[in-house]
Amino acid sequence: MQGKQPIYTIERYVAIGEDKVLFNDGSHIIYVNGKYRGDDDIGKLMHDFSCTDPDKMHFEALAKRARYFKQNEKGVAVMGRFREEIMMEAALDTSRETAERLINMGKLSLEEIAECLPLISLEELKEIEAKTMQTT
Repeated sequence: MQGKQPIYTIERYVAIGEDKVLFNDGSHIIYVNGKYRGDDDIGKLMHDFSCTDPDKMHFEALAKRARYFKQNEKGVAVMGRFREEIMMEAALDTSRETAERLINMGKLSLEEIAECLPLISLEELKEIEAKTMQTT
């Protein structure tokens, strides 16, 4: 969105010739402009979402929670574990992609690939191979 509005409501229409009829399928699409910095509550909330210093946040409930995850020993530990989980997921995704490429190359056995990619079990490699064979 190129405008400077805080919120954009999207409506879907069906074009019938030159007429447009609201496509009332029950879906509701709302975009919130994360760059909006008005003096209203939405502008203050968008500021808080991008603010790294809880002491500079407008909404105390959000600031309090941010302090917990940034300054409290237990909160910092929770965030550390969360970060580790995200990194492990990323490493697994990369290993799976690498495994698929190696299987497609056909130069290594599954056992050899498993030796090179310790995050992926031989059973999972067999599943990746089966899925790869279905798509080729």
